[in-house]
Amino acid sequence: MSADWRRAARLWAVVLVFAGVGVARSVQVGIPFRDPGGDFLARRIVITAGVFAALVVVDGLLRTPRPWTRTDVAATIRTRWPAGRLALAASALLAYLLTYFTYHNLKSWDVLNAPRDAMLLRWDRWLLAGHSPAVLLHELLGTHVAAWVLMVWYETFPSLVVVGFPAAVALARRTRDAYAGIAALVWVWILGTATYYAIPSLGPFHAAPQEFAGLPHMPIQDTQARYLAQRDHLLAHPHAADAFAQISAFASLHVGVTATLLGLAWWHRLRRTTIVLAVFLAGTMVATVYLGWHFAVDVPAGLAIAAAAWWLGPRTVGVRRPAATPGAQSSSSAATTRFSRSLRRSA
Repeated sequence: MSADWRRAARLWAVVLVFAGVGVARSVQVGIPFRDPGGDFLARRIVITAGVFAALVVVDGLLRTPRPWTRTDVAATIRTRWPAGRLALAASALLAYLLTYFTYHNLKSWDVLNAPRDAMLLRWDRWLLAGHSPAVLLHELLGTHVAAWVLMVWYETFPSLVVVGFPAAVALARRTRDAYAGIAALVWVWILGTATYYAIPSLGPFHAAPQEFAGLPHMPIQDTQARYLAQRDHLLAHPHAADAFAQISAFASLHVGVTATLLGLAWWHRLRRTTIVLAVFLAGTMVATVYLGWHFAVDVPAGLAIAAAAWWLGPRTVGVRRPAATPGAQSSSSAATTRFSRSLRRSA
């Protein structure tokens, strides 16, 4: 077995253990795995394949000297993506998708545990000398223009994830670096699931709704109401085919996953992309508290999860961060441009 396939085997060992935990929990609660509307596996596989293919083409164009011809671009892509590398890429992406699917089912069943929002509220008040972090942000930023800006900012996250993990594979210079990135992303979902079960919670929008009454009505409130209705439906009819919930607060995986993608840019020494993602992460940390999705303590918990994911991920697949080389600055700049263009085109 080659070194690359040994890395794949080590990654899959972690993923299969996590899937086994999901199966055990499924048996415990008597609820099968579900994929409502194909949103978490079936359709996600198709979307991922499409995004990956688009990124491969973009990468091929950027690696081919101009003027471009179809023959030259195709030759570049064939050289960069022989059958063996494509198989390794598919293996990495499928490992991620199985983790993501298992995560969402475990998250759904977490609502069967008693929430502990009151404790998290107390922690927030203690950290801020009796003040609500959300109310402080509302007073500082206002509750009109800032609310809409932060809503759009927060809702950009799904697009970032849809593009980010295929980009971790498609744009990586070395297969081993692709596996380091995917392993970190696998770990962030696994560790996030663990924190959901460690401290089950719904979020401040439910625990302290009066603190968000001054915000304008936005699609965010409709989403929050839908999540609560899903939870109520699952609790009332756990064996119904459409019973599936998606509400948990501690820790913030919007923060954790965004920070993990930031770590991906850092790993590849993409300076400009790292700066852009750092700004996006900062805005996400503000938005998630401002809009009531998460308690303030959920934010550092999300950052800690990302740090742990990047400690565990490369070690899982036995990869070290590539050393900077004299020519790294120019290649890093080119790679940054490719990565940034890909994100902008897919957002």
